Amino acid sequence: MKRTIFSLLLAVFTGIVFASCSKNGNDETPVAKPQTYVLVHGAWQAPYVWDAVRTTLVNNGHKVIVVELPGHGADQTPAYQLSLDVYRDKVVEALSKVEGKVILVGHSMGGMVITHVAEKVPAKISKLVYIGAFVPKSGQALVDLSPLDPTSKLGPSLVPSADQLTLDVKREDLTNLFIADGSAASKQLVLDNYRPEPAIPFTTKVNLTSGNFGSVEKVYIKTLQDVVITPGFQDRMIADAGIKTVYSVNTSHSPFLAQPLAVSDLLLKIGK
Repeated sequence: MKRTIFSLLLAVFTGIVFASCSKNGNDETPVAKPQTYVLVHGAWQAPYVWDAVRTTLVNNGHKVIVVELPGHGADQTPAYQLSLDVYRDKVVEALSKVEGKVILVGHSMGGMVITHVAEKVPAKISKLVYIGAFVPKSGQALVDLSPLDPTSKLGPSLVPSADQLTLDVKREDLTNLFIADGSAASKQLVLDNYRPEPAIPFTTKVNLTSGNFGSVEKVYIKTLQDVVITPGFQDRMIADAGIKTVYSVNTSHSPFLAQPLAVSDLLLKIGK
């Protein structure tokens, strides 16, 4: 008799456990589908700036491609050979190797690049994400946008080369401009990886259409302590581009170095 009662209780308990597991499985929020994030750095920087963000995204089950723009990082393409079209084509090449769509992220000057890419291959992009980035209108180059931000502190720190092919940032201003709120280690990283910026791509205008660039969903992440692209000018570009989804991080111009977890969390949220 005792054996029969024990068997019945075991059967009931087992049934409850399986029912509970099934219920939890149905009620839990579905795991986000793995995304492919393509990350594009800005001017005077290189792929290293995304290292911490990349690690977090990968640890959350996503694929990450970090594009090294020609003339940056270890790439030695001569400055006279560069243009925004060259940058665009490098990103398009990276996208062509991905099955399906990507979330394309651009910082600062990288906003010009991802905009140009979206006009070229809109079908490859699920979302464009601008982080403290330029968002041009059709017919604009970066040199057309920068004068519209008169309170930016970058201009007075720029030093063109004798041949006008590159632009330097005064070394004494570099970390205050790009990562004033960063750790000593992150500031040193910026100094150690600094290279003069190719100038010609700043003059390339983008031509945009509603059917291509206009068809891609856009998100903006504002950088609230930014003195390179000021929050007020970011608001103006957001409004001009009709971007509806806007987040913010309370950082300087380089949030992926100052607060990489905050940036990663937002990108994960955007990817859901």
